[in-house]
Amino acid sequence: MGFEKILFYIFGGIAVIAAGMVVTRRNPVHAVLYLVLTFVTSAMLWMLLEAEFLAIVLVLVYVGAVMVLFLFVVMMLDIDVAAMRAQFVRYLPLGLLIAVVMLVEIFLVVGPDTFGLEQFAKPQARPADYSNTSELGMVLYTIYMYPFEIAAVILLVAIVAAIRLTLRRRPDTKYQDPSRQVRVKKGPDRLRVVKVPAEPRVVSANVRTAPAQGEGEAP
Repeated sequence: MGFEKILFYIFGGIAVIAAGMVVTRRNPVHAVLYLVLTFVTSAMLWMLLEAEFLAIVLVLVYVGAVMVLFLFVVMMLDIDVAAMRAQFVRYLPLGLLIAVVMLVEIFLVVGPDTFGLEQFAKPQARPADYSNTSELGMVLYTIYMYPFEIAAVILLVAIVAAIRLTLRRRPDTKYQDPSRQVRVKKGPDRLRVVKVPAEPRVVSANVRTAPAQGEGEAP
């Protein structure tokens, strides 16, 4: 067993365990952090496959941007952790049943012979000027153009849904109306001058006023 195969099993095991922790953690923030670990470990698997561009994109885009967005959304939502804990035990058998069915379907479609890595030939060495980024772009924007566009639309819908979930009207929170702000005109909308009548100052007779500067007291 070579060193690369040992790394593959180590990273693969960490990715499977972290993915399992994502769906079993009751704290949503902990689940997001385990999902970050899953993405980073998957990026290491891409590096072993000599797909450096996909590994970097997975870390920069998903870990650096998407996961931060997910974490903000999870923290902004008013999630009842106690209710989630009560529902977790209730739906645990159903979740295990679905997981077993998915594993059986994958095993039936792929087959037991596919899991043996020895039957696949070692990839040929590429020249020094080979760019997997350009090759990936040529395949992505020619053969898989329509699936790529459909995935972009699905991500857009997910972004709109996440924003809609966070927009909640609370009576004790002040909001700004941009449409009213851009319609503001000079004059009474911007400045209002209020005239307040002056009130006479009443000085008490018992209060002795201080002498002015340069004046002495009477003998």
